[in-house]
This record gives sequence, C-alpha cells and structure tokens, in this order.
Amino acid sequence: MLAVDERELLVQLKDAEGKEIAFAKLIRLYQKSLYFHIRRIVISHDDADDVLQNTLMKAWRNLAKFRAEASIKTWLYRIATNESLTFLKQKQRRAFQDVEDLQNDLRHSLSSGPYIDGDEIQMKLQEAILTLPERQRLVFNMRYFEELKYDEIAQILEVSVGSLKASYHHAVKKIEQNLKGNA
Repeated sequence: MLAVDERELLVQLKDAEGKEIAFAKLIRLYQKSLYFHIRRIVISHDDADDVLQNTLMKAWRNLAKFRAEASIKTWLYRIATNESLTFLKQKQRRAFQDVEDLQNDLRHSLSSGPYIDGDEIQMKLQEAILTLPERQRLVFNMRYFEELKYDEIAQILEVSVGSLKASYHHAVKKIEQNLKGNA
C-alpha cells in the first residue's frame, strides 16, 4: 500500500508536464538512503556515486513501466541493488577475479578509503560483513543498517520472507563468530 505522499508523487510522475519536477522531488527524498544502500554493497565512494547515477537514470527511463505494485522506495531499492550487483560482477569480470579476490579488494577499499569515517569497532563490523556471502550481506545490511522490514526486502530481492529470515539469522551468527575470533 502506498503512502499518501507517494500516491501524490506517483500521480505527478505520470503527468507529462509535472514529471521532471516530481522526479527531482523523488531524488531529494531517496538520494541519500539510496547512496548509502549502494555504498554498503560496492564500498567505494566513487563507485557508489557512479552506481547511484546509473540507478537514477534507469529509474527515469523506466517511470512509465512502474506499476505501483510496490512502493516507489522499494522499486528504487530494487533498481539500486540490481545495478550494484551488476557493477560488482562487471568489475570482477574486468579484473578476471574470483569472488574471494573481489572481497579482498572490497576489504582493501574499506580500510583505505578516505570516505570511511569509523572507529575500530565499526571497521571490524564492516570487515566481518564483507566475509558474508552476497545474499546474506545484502539482507544483513538492509535489515540492520537500513531497518527495512522483511516484506520490503523480499520485494526488493524478489525472494520469500522465510528465506530472508534464515539468511539474516545465518549472517548474524557468522558476524558474531567473526568478531569473537578477532577479539
């Protein structure tokens, strides 16, 4: 079910004359949260900026196809997630890396990035998260950091709520074990 503001925004987005103004509103509403969602996936600030731009361009091009079966926020998060994962796969292919090498690169970006401002505990948590398989990492980030409900995450990732709960539970256990091992 769409929120009242989203319904108005959706009407404006469908209106040819008000479309650009409504899209600017949409960007103001979701740009920051989308950036941090993408950043948690791709790690690098510069990469996150690029993926965010791709996400917004894809959303703009596909506005007419949006059917409002989910909220605008959920739709944007799905686009951002897919664009982020596509970016990582392309990066992996370009460098002829396997998944472990890509994770090491992400870990290096995390520790050497000038835009990461966190204490030692936060850094250890981020490193532990990077050791998770892709699905668990996505679910953990969306649930823990972005405080999305399981229903929203299920729509974004197009999987069942039950499998999300299991993924989140396994992710938490692995992070706990990782942090205990580093203590």
